[in-house]
Amino acid sequence: MSATTRWAERRWPRGVVAAPHALAAEAGVAILRQGGNAVDAAIAAATTVAVVYPHMNGVGGDSFWLIHDGRRGTLRALNAAGRSAAAADLETYRRRFGAAIPVRGGAAALTVPGVVSGWSEAHALSRDALGSPIAWPELFTSGITCARDGFAPSRGQRRETADADDLFGAAAPAELRAPLWRVYHPALLARERFVQSELAATLEEIARGGAETFYRGALGRRIAQGAAAAGSPLTPDDLAAHRAQWVEPLRVSYRGGEAASFPPPTQGFAALAILSLLEAFDLAALDEADYVHLVVEATKLAFEDRDRYLADPTFVEVPVAHCLDGARLADRRRMISRRAARPAPGAALDGDTIAIVTADADANAVSLIQSLYWEFGSGVIAGDTGILLQNRGASFSLDPAHVNRLAPRKQTAHTLIPSMYLVDGRPRLVYGTMGGEGQPQTQAALVTRILDRRLGPQAAVEAPRWLYGRTWGEATGALRLETRFGDGVTESLRARGHDVEVVEEWSDLMGHAQVIRIESDGLTGGSDPRADGAALGW
Repeated sequence: MSATTRWAERRWPRGVVAAPHALAAEAGVAILRQGGNAVDAAIAAATTVAVVYPHMNGVGGDSFWLIHDGRRGTLRALNAAGRSAAAADLETYRRRFGAAIPVRGGAAALTVPGVVSGWSEAHALSRDALGSPIAWPELFTSGITCARDGFAPSRGQRRETADADDLFGAAAPAELRAPLWRVYHPALLARERFVQSELAATLEEIARGGAETFYRGALGRRIAQGAAAAGSPLTPDDLAAHRAQWVEPLRVSYRGGEAASFPPPTQGFAALAILSLLEAFDLAALDEADYVHLVVEATKLAFEDRDRYLADPTFVEVPVAHCLDGARLADRRRMISRRAARPAPGAALDGDTIAIVTADADANAVSLIQSLYWEFGSGVIAGDTGILLQNRGASFSLDPAHVNRLAPRKQTAHTLIPSMYLVDGRPRLVYGTMGGEGQPQTQAALVTRILDRRLGPQAAVEAPRWLYGRTWGEATGALRLETRFGDGVTESLRARGHDVEVVEEWSDLMGHAQVIRIESDGLTGGSDPRADGAALGW
């Protein structure tokens, strides 16, 4: 892949969908053409990407949404993450597993899948508040077709499946092999069409019966039975108790507008703190080494607060106002040296994810993050449903003193952060990325490169990126740089004390970013060539 832009940037007058798989973007645009809005398009893209990017997300995962309602001029946040099972208590897990929750198997599948509740709540908003003519079953047409008839496996799916040695290698747990290998084994990707028949039937069931059948009907009971058979503590009562929740987004001022992100239990306040710390610097005037250095140093400070405080706010107070207080951030900003890297402990969150962004001509916009946590989640397929269950609960701590310690019916700390940038209350940038620990960092890169350094959306997505700290389970405090930065930037950062590691030109470690810029004369999208997606419009 060359370092030049992969797609020419163009403006679309009616709507844009950017997703990490082209089939998902196409599904969203098809709904726009049928008269749907940005919310409908996001749901159709989400139901499709749950099929065509099964290593990153799925029906058995969680999601978080930011939705701008163009009719009312309001921004809303939707928490569609599941809570831990009632039986998943700290002492039980400590007796069974000691210091940490296993990352695979039934014990890791300890939280309710929230994705379907997010689709349902978003559709209700679209129908009732935005007057959409698109019926619920229509939003599943593409996903069902892809699951039933198959699709050509993407480059990313092939790569991530081949790399998942703990699931598909010789040491894979015997209890996971039969159901998982029957559908997802790397050898099956040699076929021209990748088919998920049981998942197709499940999506058809959801299309007919809605979220009710998933959480409180026959499908939900089958999911719980399949989970229990694999050693999960989930029960039908856990699914029946689940509800997605509307919450207030977080906002901070930046460059004459507002950056908006998701409140706890996500790390959204860390992403906003990075931007607040950077606002005092003239980022447009900096060379690349100075620019990367400043963003990394701001990231370290923001992550210190995140790692100290982030947890379920219904269990503990998360002092978001304190963390985003302007006077406090000004004091912390003085800790940033222009010449030297500040020591910081290795960061602690990771996970695989997808991001979808949509916007239409009526100022409706969506930033959506949907995830199974690690690739293929827990590795558990719930019975005959074809649903891969997430392992998000493995990020709970078994330390009784930890703020994110395991407890029944609790949401764990999440990496997922849908985000927007608004001016005068209207969205101007809609953006998101996968990448666990890298999400706040990549989001800062997108915003500052577009607003401060004047790159277009696609150029900002394609520009060389960095990653400070760990991601995807790698415990490191290094600063990884894509080789396209060049030797000059690399050596300048090393001279300041950064532990620099150079990675390939287009590294998956840097996440898969999606962004839409909304202007008076149209919409422009950018989709990450590190993934398999596209930014498509109408």
